[in-house]
Amino acid sequence: MARHDIEAARTFLFVPATRPDRFDKAVGTGADVVIIDLEDAVAPDQKAEARANVEKWLASGGRAAVRVNGRNTVWFDDDLAVAGAAAAVVVPKAESAADVAAVSALHGSRLPVVPLIETPRGLFSAREICETAGVVRAAFGNVDFSAEIGVDPASHTALSAARSHLVYASAAAGSAPPIDGVTTSVKDPEVLSADTRHARELGFTAKLLIHPSQVSTVAALMSPSPKEIAWARDLLASSTAGVGTHDGHMIDEPVLRRARQIVSRAQEDETSL
Repeated sequence: MARHDIEAARTFLFVPATRPDRFDKAVGTGADVVIIDLEDAVAPDQKAEARANVEKWLASGGRAAVRVNGRNTVWFDDDLAVAGAAAAVVVPKAESAADVAAVSALHGSRLPVVPLIETPRGLFSAREICETAGVVRAAFGNVDFSAEIGVDPASHTALSAARSHLVYASAAAGSAPPIDGVTTSVKDPEVLSADTRHARELGFTAKLLIHPSQVSTVAALMSPSPKEIAWARDLLASSTAGVGTHDGHMIDEPVLRRARQIVSRAQEDETSL
């Protein structure tokens, strides 16, 4: 999986490293990226066994990202050694460039890195983190972040500023748009849809998922709609250089750039089908 694949991905599905029977099933869901989780989903006394599961599966040809334990844990170095064969490394609780630079120090910049921003300290260091060698795009850890500041992780209002800050920091660093956090409700598709629309409106282009049933909904909502694609293609076909109007609206280079982004995103989605 190349860097571009991580940049273009819309759906990132977690699977516990303690369930090797689910690894292939997770890949078969159609998620753009599967993340095998060695961190939150694994109890301390199961870390070694979980790591062995990941190592064996990757050695057999499996392709997935791996979420390692944080740099300040006793498991980080061993996790990182195994994750060298992964499609990408997800680094939890990233709060500084040093937290993610360790990946490239061991494996070089060839291995894509996705830092998870899960604390206010990490949020205020997000640009520096995103500018670190190997980092492709950041992800928002909304559940941990909300616990840090004492709010409901499902609240759009409480976390809107944090989400926007991460979008701005990512853009300032020149990295791909960030990945939104999880929707913990797995039985309410309306909540999932509302969360995904909110994240996309703020500038996110992908989402972390905790259940296979969430894949298709998020993939559709994180893709340009038929109406957006038609608007963008019509605009680009009819516009010339400089400032003009289209369908009663002013058109200039920033508007054209957005139209080109929509068409490019639509073409990427078509290619991945």
